[in-house]
Amino acid sequence: MELHQYHDVNQRGTVERITYFTTDEGGAPTEKYANVYLPYGYSNEKAFPVLYLIHGGGGNPDAWLDCSKIKNALDSSFAEERGAPFITVFPTFYNQAPVRTGRVDEAAERGHVLRFQQELRNDLIPAVDAAFSTQAAREARGIGGFSMGGVTTWFAFLENLDLFSVFLPLSGDCWQFGGLGGGKQTEKTVRYLYDRAVEQGFGKRDFRIFAGTGYEDIAYPNLNPQIEGMKAYPDLFEFSDDPGKGNLHYTVMENAPHMYEKVYQHIYHYLPYLF
Repeated sequence: MELHQYHDVNQRGTVERITYFTTDEGGAPTEKYANVYLPYGYSNEKAFPVLYLIHGGGGNPDAWLDCSKIKNALDSSFAEERGAPFITVFPTFYNQAPVRTGRVDEAAERGHVLRFQQELRNDLIPAVDAAFSTQAAREARGIGGFSMGGVTTWFAFLENLDLFSVFLPLSGDCWQFGGLGGGKQTEKTVRYLYDRAVEQGFGKRDFRIFAGTGYEDIAYPNLNPQIEGMKAYPDLFEFSDDPGKGNLHYTVMENAPHMYEKVYQHIYHYLPYLF
């Protein structure tokens, strides 16, 4: 992967905060916020595509912006006209800040990201579409994320494929059948991804998947076998090394452990092909 040498640009986007109401696990109303990146030149006179970008386990809506050069990557890409400008939304799948014990509770984390699928559909996406000038169509809407955000992305493929056409799972596999299911139950996981898309009436021209991780990333042993397994179903998952062809793409970086400062570079790499 060719890395970009970042530089100062005059055309910088802005970050705003949106608040919205949803319900917690017990059904009680709760107010949440998301950070929203608006590209340079944003105006209500034009409708923009939207990428929802989810943090990793233990994070919050500020994590991507605090822990990586993602805003710089977006600013530079749009200034250099590497791709059409889009809005980026940074939400959280938690209703309360998680208590970190040093050990990941896989069942609890899986529950958070699975519950978040209904929040996306019923609360967050409507709030974003109402507050900003969006194209408000699945063809112009994508979702991605790092680590548990990658897990969230695979659940969005399963539960919200009618809402998104672009999927960007980074260093996170599908946990449909439990934690680390992409590695532990590869064939079962892959077949479920296949069957869910087909039963909803979607074919390989209806979505694109841009996955990425690193050889030194703790997610590699689980994401890699899942992607390899998906390649065995080319009638739905058409793999190509060229991001402009096929609908399944996968990049693995050298010297890239499990950290935001590495995975955001996959977004830079794929950006011209997202929308």
